[in-house]
Formats: sequence, structure tokens, C-alpha cells
Amino acid sequence: MVTTMGSNNGDREEALTFITNPSSSSSSLSPITVSDQLDCYLNDPTSLLGSASGSFQSDSLLGASEPLSTNLDLDFGFSRPDFRQSPLAGTVEFYQRHVFLCYKNPRFWPARIEASEFDRLPRLLYAAVMARKSDMKKKTHLTICEGHDGTETSNGDVLIFPDMIRYRRLTHFDVETFVEEVLVKDGEWFPGTPEPLRGSHIFVCSHGSRDRRCGVCGPVLVNKFREVTELRGLQGKVFVSPCSHIGGHKYAGNVIIFGSSINGEIMGHWYGYVTPDDVPVLFQQHIIKGEIWDSLWRGQMGIPEDVQKKNQEQRLQLKSTRNAEESHNASILTQNSKTRAAVCRCRDSSVNCCQQNGNSSCYWDDEFVEKISNSDVLETQAKLSADNNSSIKRLVSQINSGKRESRQKLWSKPMWLDGWEREDTYAALAVVCAAVSVAIAYSCYKRLK
Repeated sequence: MVTTMGSNNGDREEALTFITNPSSSSSSLSPITVSDQLDCYLNDPTSLLGSASGSFQSDSLLGASEPLSTNLDLDFGFSRPDFRQSPLAGTVEFYQRHVFLCYKNPRFWPARIEASEFDRLPRLLYAAVMARKSDMKKKTHLTICEGHDGTETSNGDVLIFPDMIRYRRLTHFDVETFVEEVLVKDGEWFPGTPEPLRGSHIFVCSHGSRDRRCGVCGPVLVNKFREVTELRGLQGKVFVSPCSHIGGHKYAGNVIIFGSSINGEIMGHWYGYVTPDDVPVLFQQHIIKGEIWDSLWRGQMGIPEDVQKKNQEQRLQLKSTRNAEESHNASILTQNSKTRAAVCRCRDSSVNCCQQNGNSSCYWDDEFVEKISNSDVLETQAKLSADNNSSIKRLVSQINSGKRESRQKLWSKPMWLDGWEREDTYAALAVVCAAVSVAIAYSCYKRLK
């Protein structure tokens, strides 16, 4: 039984992705043929099946410098009529483990590679996975990605997320043992040895023989991701591969990014409607900063669909709150700056002089003193968020200090007592009392004599 992933309409097909779980249900198959307009760069899959000469080619569907034709872009590319016309959040069905089989190149994948007579490895792996699905503890998603002979990702390698491990060179002879030991028992497959995966892994749906939109958008995005990776000098840390159908053709370009979060947990995030212009921003925000780009986010591995939508709503609400607070803080700082400039005026001029040559004739304007004493202003300050408490206290302290200074400076000629401290006053009184006592004692002495 095959369960598909993707949107909630007729666009949900299974092709090269398979969900395995005891509760999985079957879905109808609706093959999609290759458009005549793609014949210029898509070979007929049936003519190349089993071709030894084509098994390990790594040419992209479109060259890195080859632009999309106007007709292709308008019909199937990023300018197509249905582009960005559907909501994205919650369009990823729940699954817990993603297995990628590295096999050939997208231009040689047939639309139904799991049923291909000549592609034994993916066909046998699919059959073994489906036969043991009821015994697997984790809901598993199986996808084909590009394989290169003799390179970092080789034909027959198996990548497993979130385990972040690679098994080298699986053959059709070892499929049943591999599925039993690794996917059913969650153990290790011998004689293979699991190798740890590092960095971030980006997969872009480029399955042109399955859907025209993925065949047009995918290769362009792969080239762009690789270009940005090279420009940032992150070769060996970020890995980009085209992959087979992952569900939701209408969301092309479809992108999956696997990598560790801030707390070290391995996450798999899906994005849809990605364009080449979005790649640098998505690269910076998700891979460099570790933040989800909600406007293009489809969902996350290990999260149910309804929870995905709630998570996005919470993130959007939190971002909205933060933006409002930042805007409010900026407004407060701006107003505070304007206030400081407005209250300090010269005695004989309305021109601000407080920060010019240290002019000592500046004074606090009476009108401002009256305004800052207004309770409404203080109440407004008191309603600021808890994150701004420290800045509020400093501002209130400055206002109170300003009030005291203003009261002092409002006197044109300060009284001489203003300069006396309380201790000085007590000392003066003590001296006076001592003098009076001496005078009285001397007077008494004279009389007795």
C-alpha cells in the first residue's frame, strides 16, 4: 500500500516517495506524461532505462547559465498562473524518518521508477520497504536523490535523516537485509558501516518526468543553491542535491532542508514556491541564522499537519509582537531625543543651545516642566512591556532629575542658604551656643568677684 505526501487535492501523488506505516492507506495513481515543450532538455525516460552509458551522468536538466524560455516559465515555471496561489503551512504529512536512495540523475528517472523493470535497486528497495512497513516503528518517507559515481554522494548510497548517517553502496542483493536491520530493527547493517553526515543538506524536487513544474523549477534552484554555497565558501558544509517527487507538484519549487537547530536537534523543514531570487534570503535566514522563513514554509518532519499550522501561527504572532515592541521602542527613543532637544532653550533666544559650547544660560522651559508632570505621560510610560522596564526606569529617573534641576534653575538669583548643607547649619548653631555660654559664665564670674 502506498500513501502519498503533499497537498490535500488531486495533486497528491506517490511517484517516488513512499510513506510506510501500519495505518497507511492506498491512493490512486495518475501518471503524468512529459510535455513536448520539455523535449528540448528532457530525454525520453524509457529510451534510457538500463543504459550503462547514462547511469552515472550528472548533467543538470538546465545548464547553470541557461535561462528558462519564456513559454516554459509562463506555463510551468515561476511565472505560471497558479504560482503562490495556495497556502503552504500544513501541506506536509506526518512522518518521522526520511530515507534517500542516491541513484542516477533526474534526467534518467522514469515517472514511476519504483515500478521500473530496468531500475532494480529502487524497485527492490521500494518492494522491501512496503513488505515490512507494518513492522517499522517509525513512519518512513523514501525518496530518490541524485547519485554520482566516485564523488561524495555515490550511486547506491543511502542517507537517513534525522539519524544523519550514510550507508555506502547498497546493492539489490542487500536490500532485504538492509531494510530488516536498519529500518525495522533500528540497528546497523553489516557489512556496511554507518558514516556520520555533517553540515546542512538541501534537496530540491527536480523530477521532470513526473511533473513539468518540478522539471522546470528544480534544476534552476539547484544551480542557484550551489552558486550561493560556493560564493559563501561553504563547500563541504552545505550539500545540495536534486531529488524525486516529494508531494505537492503545484508548490514547485519544492525544497527540503535538513540540519541541526540551535539546541542541536536535527530538523527537516519543507519550503514551497521558492524562486531563484529567494535562495540567498532562504540561505541566510534558515541555514546561517537558523530561523524559519514562514512565508514559504510548508511544514516540518515529525510534526502533524494541524500542529504545523498552529506552530506557524504562534511564530507569526511572536514576530508581530516583537516587531511592534521594536517599533514602539524606536518611537520612544525618537520622542525622547526630540524632547531633550525641545526643553533646553536659551534665555534670550528660542534656539536650542544646550549642546552648543556648553552655554550655562540654558534653562528648562516652563511649558515642558508642566507637560512632563502630566499624569497621562507617566501612565503611558508605565504601560510599556516588561522588556523595556530598565529603559523606562532610566527615563523616569531622568525626568525626575530634570524636574529638580528645573525648579532650581527657575530662580533668577538663588538665595545664599541654598548653598548650605545641613551639617554646616548644625555646626554654626553649635558655635553660637558655645559663645553665648562663655559670655554668660564670664558675666557671672564678674558679679561674684
